[in-house]
Formats: sequence, C-alpha cells, structure tokens
Amino acid sequence: MLKLVKSQPFSMSTKAVSGVDEYALLGAIVDGDAKAFEAFYKLYYSRLLRFILRTTRQPELVEELIQETLLLVWQQPQRFTYNSKISTWVFGIAYRKALKAMSKNAKRFNDLDMDELSETIDDPMADLAQNIENQDWLNIALAHLSADQRAVIELTFFHGMSYQEIAQILDCPENTVKTRMFHARKKLHAFATAMEH
Repeated sequence: MLKLVKSQPFSMSTKAVSGVDEYALLGAIVDGDAKAFEAFYKLYYSRLLRFILRTTRQPELVEELIQETLLLVWQQPQRFTYNSKISTWVFGIAYRKALKAMSKNAKRFNDLDMDELSETIDDPMADLAQNIENQDWLNIALAHLSADQRAVIELTFFHGMSYQEIAQILDCPENTVKTRMFHARKKLHAFATAMEH
C-alpha cells in the first residue's frame, strides 16, 4: 500500500461501514487525513483491480495502475471538481492510465491463466467451480473485444454505471459509448453462437 505522510483521525459518525460517504472521505483526504485515504483505498482497490484487469488483460500491470490511480487521488484530491460522481472521476483516472500503459506495452494477452485470475479476483458469493467456468468463458469472449469495448462492458455490467457516467470516464460522447456497447454485444453474441456449434 502507498506510504502516507500525515496521520489525523478520521471519523465517519454519520455513515455506517456499508454506506461510506465518499465525499466526506475525499474532503478529509484534501485535509491530508491518512486514515481517510486508507479507507478510500480499501473502498476502491477491488473495484479498480477488476476494472483494470478486464480492460487491459495484462495482470502484470494491474497493481501498478491501481497504485498510480490512488496515488493521484492522495496527492491531488483537489482535482475532483464535483461535476460527476467520485467513482466516475476515479475510474476515469484509472482508464486513462490503463490506456497509456497499454500503448507503452503493446504485448496483449489472449489467454489469461485461470489460477492467476482466481487469485486476483475474489468472488465469495459465487460457487467456485461455476465461477471459474464463467470466468474462463467470459475471458475468452472478452479477448475478442477492443479495450474500449471491454471497458464499456465492465463498467455497465459489473459496476452498474450509466452510459452518461461511462462517457465521462472514457472521455467520449454518450453515443460513442452506446455504439461501443452495440458492437461489443454483437461480437459477444457471435462468439456465443460459434461456441454452441
């Protein structure tokens, strides 16, 4: 985890653990509250892990990109302008960093090691055998999509974001998000049909 400089007590008296007030956390981070940043880090770590892994398909980049994304939040929290949700801002940072890393590292993975995936993505709610089978099928199918299409699928179906939020994250018009979703679904449908035959 990132090394933090200031340490002031953070109190979330108005919210329970399950309903963390991200705006209060970010406000405390602006004031240099290390405990607030630690809570923010824990809140976003697994979400960013899944998003970056699915977008880049390069497991060796994931940890570094999470660190870079959250380091920017710690060092420059004032960059959040309140024009979107905090999650939209954070995922936008992660997406831009992922694209930059992918352009530097032209190597792409067509097949992810399932042992590595099951260690990386922890889903305690699902039956393990079914989870691995679904991940295997999904990873093969997602390999047929571009990074932009994978990001749209991930943000829509796994993070429950609207097209408007996704457009802000990907820094493109909402219609572009819809077009990417259309083509992604078309490719996934074609892949599923081919697998059945």
